[in-house]
Amino acid sequence: MIMTAPASMTLNGTVKSYRWQWQGQPITITYEIVGSGSPVLLLPALSTVSNRNEMAALATGLAPYYEVFAIDWPGFGDSDRLRLDYQPALYQQFLQDFVTAQFNEPIAVVAAGHGAGYAAALQDVCSKLVLVAPTWRGPLAVMGAPAGVRSGLRELVRSPLIGQALYSINTQPAFLKWMYRRHVFVNEERLTPDYLAQRHRSTQQPGGRYAPAAFVTGGLDPVQTRAEFLALVDRLSIPIMVMVAEQAPPSSKAEMEAIAALPHVQTARLPGTLGMAEEYGEAIAAAMLPFLQAANG
Repeated sequence: MIMTAPASMTLNGTVKSYRWQWQGQPITITYEIVGSGSPVLLLPALSTVSNRNEMAALATGLAPYYEVFAIDWPGFGDSDRLRLDYQPALYQQFLQDFVTAQFNEPIAVVAAGHGAGYAAALQDVCSKLVLVAPTWRGPLAVMGAPAGVRSGLRELVRSPLIGQALYSINTQPAFLKWMYRRHVFVNEERLTPDYLAQRHRSTQQPGGRYAPAAFVTGGLDPVQTRAEFLALVDRLSIPIMVMVAEQAPPSSKAEMEAIAALPHVQTARLPGTLGMAEEYGEAIAAAMLPFLQAANG
């Protein structure tokens, strides 16, 4: 029987900070460590409400066997949310620098959602890669909004007053509930008032709108076509596993199945949609453990 995680979980580990610079701008990144053993890095999906606690159930399942690191991406969660031009190059460089600074040898990486595209660039410092409900297109791109419209909306959300007002409307608990019901969770009973209030609070930090605006409008898409995304994964010589979300929206599931069809990729299909890393974290941990524990060969 596959169980969902409790409606709200936290990592309850050791919280640390990583000091980083992007184009001369200091940025403080928050990350958290639980468990002991060989290191595994967890990369949460990018979204308006992205934060490391989405990986708490998954981390709980891995912590008896591994030292688990979970990050808040720059501009999300408890990391600095500065008024920067958030773009793929920033996240690619951050991830490479973080892994190089924290670990002395290649590590296993578990990446959810958009984290998949960035994790796939870690060829030299990654020993194994698990992609959980991987995606590469932001929501408005999936909906077919033209690039010019998306770029204009991104700049509007970045603007004073109007931008903050738009962001506030799109992060109200009622809107978050609609979003979760549409494509994030399968079990609507998880969407309690307390859970939604917690998620709403996570969006309200100063500067909170800049990175989410870039994500929603496609500004953080690591590639522009499915062919590019598949080539990014296919070129890796390390063991790769993909977790396909059985209830994912058709367009997103098609991208997951395309990765699963690559000849050297191991595949597991589990209940869930785009938020499966949070909703079914313990089941996902159990499914990936044999893969993580197998000797590379």
